[in-house]
Amino acid sequence: MSRPDREAFGVYVHWPFCLSKCPYCDFNSHVRQTPIDEERFARAFAREIETTAARVPGREVTSIFLGGGTPSLMQPRSVGAVLDAIGKHWRVATDAEVTLEANPTSVEATRFHGYRAAGVNRVSLGVQALDDASLKALGRLHSAREALDAVAIARSAFDRYSFDLIYARPAQTPQIWADELKLAISEAAEHLSLYQLTIEEGTPFFGLHAVGKLKTPDETVARALYDVTQDVCAQHGLPAYEISNHARPGAECRHNLVYWRGKEYAGIGPGAHARLDIDGTRHAIATEKRPESWLMRVEASGHGIITDDLLDSEERADEFLLMGLRLAEGIDPKRYAALSGRMLDPARIALLREEGAITVDADGRLRVTQSGFPVLDAVVADLAA
Repeated sequence: MSRPDREAFGVYVHWPFCLSKCPYCDFNSHVRQTPIDEERFARAFAREIETTAARVPGREVTSIFLGGGTPSLMQPRSVGAVLDAIGKHWRVATDAEVTLEANPTSVEATRFHGYRAAGVNRVSLGVQALDDASLKALGRLHSAREALDAVAIARSAFDRYSFDLIYARPAQTPQIWADELKLAISEAAEHLSLYQLTIEEGTPFFGLHAVGKLKTPDETVARALYDVTQDVCAQHGLPAYEISNHARPGAECRHNLVYWRGKEYAGIGPGAHARLDIDGTRHAIATEKRPESWLMRVEASGHGIITDDLLDSEERADEFLLMGLRLAEGIDPKRYAALSGRMLDPARIALLREEGAITVDADGRLRVTQSGFPVLDAVVADLAA
């Protein structure tokens, strides 16, 4: 997996606006009926970048991720202005990964070459499904053909690209999913993000599911769909490097590895989160979620921060455990001990090994097994107790 020996530092930038709200989505995304003052938001991003860099100067940025929302609704010049601001206030590594999330509509795909010129070198497409009936049910605005056309444009504009699919959809069978996945792999050069549909409270899908109008696969079928995902991707050279992410060796998303390996990252924009080390202490930071309220805060005081909590050693160690065990590479228990001041319980490790949920390498590295990943939360809770 890429560059574990290098001290990574990521910058996440959140563009909070979408053309419509998908019925399964509980992200911080907002639909506006009137035009967004994009230049004003871009200036505010630059201001918050400046203020953040003043708190953590001297970092070398190894990855940048523009997420959302729908960042591909931004004009390339706005994306360029944000990237220029990052480069002005931090040193950016010559091989930094710069990812932009995009919807695969024909309108947004026409901007791909503009994003490339602005400094983006990797795009992540929210395809979600490769058949029109499923896309309609998921509330997506593109067709399967349009999505594949956008993937082709991405292929021409970027050396690196990825796309997302959602599985465990209503009426989906393992065979239907296997066929769709093979088609996706034939279009994906190096990376796929494959998420099991979850019913999140507060979404339209939650209400429909509660009254029986939305039926998702039962636990047995969902597990079969998960196993198909792992097997088909591994057979085609894209093994899972994280629970929901598959890549050819060396093509992992370096920005997401920053999170999962417990490294530092800045969070810019409405509802962004950050983990920053200031004066030897890890800060857990979050900004105002409402876009216009965030904008006014930044214009008034240079940042939109609403919480800035100091993580104690136990909290930091638990976060490292929770994030690190999502990775196929697992964790080094010695790092957990250095953070928390205590070793993981050997008796609990032995029991989880006996149950087949984890393995321990010869060098002591601890990994969750394929059968342990579907119950990862329980594994983490057991180890952290």
